[in-house]
Amino acid sequence: MKRINSLKRIGLLMTNIGHTSIYFNNGCVAVTLLHLSETYIVDVKKQDKCGYSSVILGTGDFKNIAKPQLEYLKKKGINNRCKLYESRLIDLSGIECGKKVGVNHFIVGQYLDVTSYSIGKGFAGVMKRHNFSGLRASHGVSVAHRSQGSTGQCQDPGRVFKGKKMAGHLGSSRVTVQNMKILSIDHENSIIAVKGNNVPGFKSSYVFVRDAVKKPLHKDVPFPVGLLLDTNDGNASGLVS
Repeated sequence: MKRINSLKRIGLLMTNIGHTSIYFNNGCVAVTLLHLSETYIVDVKKQDKCGYSSVILGTGDFKNIAKPQLEYLKKKGINNRCKLYESRLIDLSGIECGKKVGVNHFIVGQYLDVTSYSIGKGFAGVMKRHNFSGLRASHGVSVAHRSQGSTGQCQDPGRVFKGKKMAGHLGSSRVTVQNMKILSIDHENSIIAVKGNNVPGFKSSYVFVRDAVKKPLHKDVPFPVGLLLDTNDGNASGLVS
């Protein structure tokens, strides 16, 4: 399947701030809360110069930022010590550097794909890592009940094949959870609530959120990005598409 939806609009870097529940008429639904820090359009990369089209965004305000990056942000007119990341786009029309991106980039009822790194669990055995059943509890097994058992064959081929499920490092791998539905959006606090609690990563970790590639794009989403209007205009949640 071609990843068409993910190239129509930008993806955003958000913070996983925890889990809660939302009550509806038909019951209670578990949700994960994702927070969007101050995010700016820092720069654009164009096809003729870079070989592809993308938008460079900056989010948050960090203490330890390299001096070259600070000078780069200063040159672009951004005072925040942003964490920079990149999101590809097919069409760069309507993109203006220095503009602030808002949580109104998403709407209720839309489906998202969320990417992050899973929680690291160190070195794990085969029962925890690959869901092995373990060895028998009696009849000859001695001090090896959680082991994997034999891994090789007889004289032919006489070796262990590559890719054999064994004990090893578990977690800290890039994981994408698809088709997560937005149930609620708090525009004032820049928080969205997505259905379920299976967002990868730990609390306060960053997650990359983009339009779902296996679901049709909602007809009401702003293109190519939802921007915040100037706060001096008295409206900080307007759509610019």
